[in-house]
Amino acid sequence: MRVRAGEAAEAAELTELALRSKGHWDYDEDFLAACRQELTVHPADVALRRTAVAEEHGRVLGFTTLDGDPPEGALGMMFVDPDAMGRGIGRLLFAHTVDEARRLGFARLMIDADPNAEPFYLAMGAVRIGATPSGSIPGRELPLLEVALR
Repeated sequence: MRVRAGEAAEAAELTELALRSKGHWDYDEDFLAACRQELTVHPADVALRRTAVAEEHGRVLGFTTLDGDPPEGALGMMFVDPDAMGRGIGRLLFAHTVDEARRLGFARLMIDADPNAEPFYLAMGAVRIGATPSGSIPGRELPLLEVALR
């Protein structure tokens, strides 16, 4: 398995992976439809958002984005294909993103986490600092996490 830069031509594939990953948590079709716009990866954004993919034998198993400019940024998207969960891909992508953020001079990363993913991020060293409104579901709040890089 390797982590490499995402490619603009993979945008549709990454969007579908994000939706499958979100669906792993038993959200219904209406919920997933409401999230589709926010989870859509646009070809022009792949490089801009510093998209990294975990790939094995030519298959994309997960991806992450590193958004913003130093000193503060965000782990904007991080998704693993449901049939590849439990293999350490999330840890690999998280470590890659943190290493890249440090290399670029970021001091901290913010994460608007799905509530189901919060335990993973906490185990990776993130700290909950509050809540933030969902970009897809009115009235829903998401855990707001921070990863200090210095």
